Amino acid sequence: MTANTSGADCIFCAIARGDIPSEGVYADDHVVAFRDINPQAPAHVLVVPRRHVSSIDALKDDPELLGRIMAAAVTVAQAENLAASGYRLATNHGRDGAQTVPHLHVHVLGGRSLNGRLG
Repeated sequence: MTANTSGADCIFCAIARGDIPSEGVYADDHVVAFRDINPQAPAHVLVVPRRHVSSIDALKDDPELLGRIMAAAVTVAQAENLAASGYRLATNHGRDGAQTVPHLHVHVLGGRSLNGRLG
């Protein structure tokens, strides 16, 4: 596995451990989902792996965890009643990709019409 295992100072690791409070939406043994504190849409939930994974690149050799993350994102979208009208799943990688927290997270966004632009 190529995933980074150091997450001692990672805010998302702390949230996943329950050390920092969050508004939880979903949790299982591998993934947690919680509301973004700076929502960009009426529904904005972050889905993160419980173990520290630095970015999407680190999961290219772990399709099982990648699948669990995406399945959780779809479950969250359905629980947020976004499936009928549509939603966006997004993840960022690296500085130029606008990744602001070095822990893989998938944004589940919806609840309004999202423009077609990604940048």
